[in-house]
Amino acid sequence: MVIARWDPFRELEDLQERVNRIFQERMGHGEGTSRTWAPVVDAYEDENNIVLRAELPGMKREDIDIEVTQDSLAIRGERKFDQDEKINYVRVERPYGPFARTFAINVPINTADVKATYRDGILEVTVPKSEETKPKKVQVTVE
Repeated sequence: MVIARWDPFRELEDLQERVNRIFQERMGHGEGTSRTWAPVVDAYEDENNIVLRAELPGMKREDIDIEVTQDSLAIRGERKFDQDEKINYVRVERPYGPFARTFAINVPINTADVKATYRDGILEVTVPKSEETKPKKVQVTVE
């Protein structure tokens, strides 16, 4: 049995995204045009790192920008629409255009050692925690 933490605001965020998508399509910002979108991201933390994995299929490394501060990590970029004149699209469902996601970091981190890899459409950003946040063993002495 898996216990999942319920986030009451996640359903509201999903609803907001659906409503925004409907308005964008109705206002002429629909298929094949540039619009803001947000890649899905998984995040986890262990005793040494915070790791984020973002789905960015079809993107080039140079179209992805990562910025990290002591308080946040931002992933920005743009997926460009292939405007090949020989292709007559009848349906375009994949999102294109600029995107931005920002995540709050609530523990001290080592910004100099942040690493990012991009493979098979997955961007993985590893943010090492600073030494002061890692658990320390305390030796018990006998007096």
